[in-house]
Amino acid sequence: MKSEVAESAIEILKQLIAFPTVSAEDNRALIAFAAEYLEAAGARTTITLDPTSTKANLFATLGPEGNGGIVLSGHTDVVPAPDQEWTSDPFLLQERGDALYGRGTCDMKGFIAAVLAMVPYYAELDLARPLHIALTYDEETGCLGARQLVQELKRDGIEPALAIIGEPTEMRVIEGHKGCYEYTTYFQGTDGHGSDPDKGVNSIHYATKFIARLLEIGEDLKGRAGPDSARYSPPWTTVQVGQIHGGIARNVIARDCEVEWEMRPVRVKDGEDVKTALNEYCDTVLLPQMQAVYPDAKIETEVIGEVAGLEVMPENEAREIAVALTGNAETDVVSFGTEAGLFQALDMAVVVCGPGSIRQAHQPDEFLEIDQLEACLSMLTGLGASLTKPART
Repeated sequence: MKSEVAESAIEILKQLIAFPTVSAEDNRALIAFAAEYLEAAGARTTITLDPTSTKANLFATLGPEGNGGIVLSGHTDVVPAPDQEWTSDPFLLQERGDALYGRGTCDMKGFIAAVLAMVPYYAELDLARPLHIALTYDEETGCLGARQLVQELKRDGIEPALAIIGEPTEMRVIEGHKGCYEYTTYFQGTDGHGSDPDKGVNSIHYATKFIARLLEIGEDLKGRAGPDSARYSPPWTTVQVGQIHGGIARNVIARDCEVEWEMRPVRVKDGEDVKTALNEYCDTVLLPQMQAVYPDAKIETEVIGEVAGLEVMPENEAREIAVALTGNAETDVVSFGTEAGLFQALDMAVVVCGPGSIRQAHQPDEFLEIDQLEACLSMLTGLGASLTKPART
């Protein structure tokens, strides 16, 4: 038997899922829906656009003005579904058995729906500190929306005290995670006929040498695992190549190639060391070889996003509150990245805690168990007590 507030959350989730907010697409219709809903409950809302004016963040506040508030944050974008084998329409919420199926149910529109379902409850409370609701764009492609949002909070002098990021953790309280650094490295050589490869500079060949060096560095990083990283799985900084694009035909020397790669640093120094080692390899080995044949050959790396990890802190009000509300005495760390580190950079106490399993994220037939939704709603109900007490000073 579902609770009344769970029924409301499911109805909201149905509407959220129907917005196909794949990262490459416009999310403004969802943001407009959420803003209208929040404003009807008395929230003060601010919508800001990205440089293309096709993506938007929403920052809403209930309760008093001032600092020391609590942020509930979620991203509105989802990963694509067309190339996956779904048994139902990914953008039409399906309730089957004890679970809710649809793209974004766990990652992470389920949390957003739960928060919105709780807004009428919060609006009736005598709030002693602000409640902020942050909905961002393009988390899946570099946390672009959250990066813009935190800069705007800093510019406007808004200083919340803590944040709960509702990524799917099965309602475990996550107090730390690795960083997520994403790059594209471009190789430009010169083309020619495949029958005489020495007269050209095959960018794919040099890209494979770059990848080989990256993998060597990745093996070296395993030796850096120490006591401070033992809680992570795996307990070292990882690197991996996601995509390679290059060439036009098998019998044409490939003029251009690009390599999309990432690393998940346990500590900032690991990330800096990886970049230094790769730059040195390109500058002293690869580029001289390429330019000996073609002086205008190039290797350039574009930073897609360098999202800081969430650092475990000795004192963390968000952790204290989430532990008390979920009943989970133990906290954990994870290897996947979130927007949490960006909020922490504003001197906020931050945890990641939300409904659903990361194992379902990005998968066909993504689902959220209704019990997980109910557990999230229970946590959010309990949060009301913290909102009716003044912020710590």
